[in-house]
Amino acid sequence: MRRILHGHFWTIAPWLKHQLRAPALPPSSPFSVHVDETPAGPVRLLGRMRHREGARAILVIVHGLGGTADSYYVVSAAAQAERAGLASLRINLRGAGGDGAGIYHAGLFSDLHAAVASPELAPYERVLLVGYSIGGHLALRYAASGTHDPRLRAVAAICPPLDLARSVAAIDRPERWLYRRHVLSGLKEMYSAVASRRDVPLPLREALAIRTIREWDLRIMTRWFGYQSPEAYYTSESAAPRLRDLGVPSLIVAAEADPMVPLDTVRPVLEAHPLSPLLDVQWLQLGGHVGFPGTLSLGFGAAPGLESQVIHWLERH
Repeated sequence: MRRILHGHFWTIAPWLKHQLRAPALPPSSPFSVHVDETPAGPVRLLGRMRHREGARAILVIVHGLGGTADSYYVVSAAAQAERAGLASLRINLRGAGGDGAGIYHAGLFSDLHAAVASPELAPYERVLLVGYSIGGHLALRYAASGTHDPRLRAVAAICPPLDLARSVAAIDRPERWLYRRHVLSGLKEMYSAVASRRDVPLPLREALAIRTIREWDLRIMTRWFGYQSPEAYYTSESAAPRLRDLGVPSLIVAAEADPMVPLDTVRPVLEAHPLSPLLDVQWLQLGGHVGFPGTLSLGFGAAPGLESQVIHWLERH
């Protein structure tokens, strides 16, 4: 029980702290790039870019399901990148942030490829990638795709779901209603913006009434992307079977008390699938879903704190 409460606390408390007092960020400029490979034509990705004079490496930061480039954990990573002397890009996946460009899914790593390959990142010799939750899943998919940018040096995935079917079943359990409601709120905001600009596969009124992630996937994701069923979507896009194909050093950080991507949806998957020798998995007893104590150390020789530790790991590769 104590561990469960600890996981809830470190999932919720950092979010509340950010709502009350968001950390100051260095100046940044708007970022945009188009992704061409969609049936409806090009879609635009937006974000915030922080260039650093003389920097040779850039950290690309990817939010989780229902999140945006302004989510607290993305902002925290950008602040730590600034302290480390790195340039940074906080990217919105398609449709995130309310721009109405479309919607993304858990395997749509073409958004990451487009961002990394954009002209604005051309001056940088090394690209480091960190993703949170579904953003971490996408980062792993990109690293295992065989088509990643040659400047990509290392990837970190914080609390990623690895088996989408297990993860959706877990978050749809009644006791996780608060987290499910939070995620769906972000997804519905995105869908509302899309519906105000173009035809959508499900009337907005019906979409806003959806109460589970699986129902969202059944009524929206399958229709939008052409999957025969949610299960077909999960099987097609899950990162777990592809972890043996990772093309760059990759780090997974997972919390044993994570209430949104629980232990029993991740550890059995890691044990069941062949893993690349390039993969480093760090299990933490402390922390929740993408939220951790500021004193946390992964033993990497950097200053305490998740972002500091992870960026230090990425820079070493």
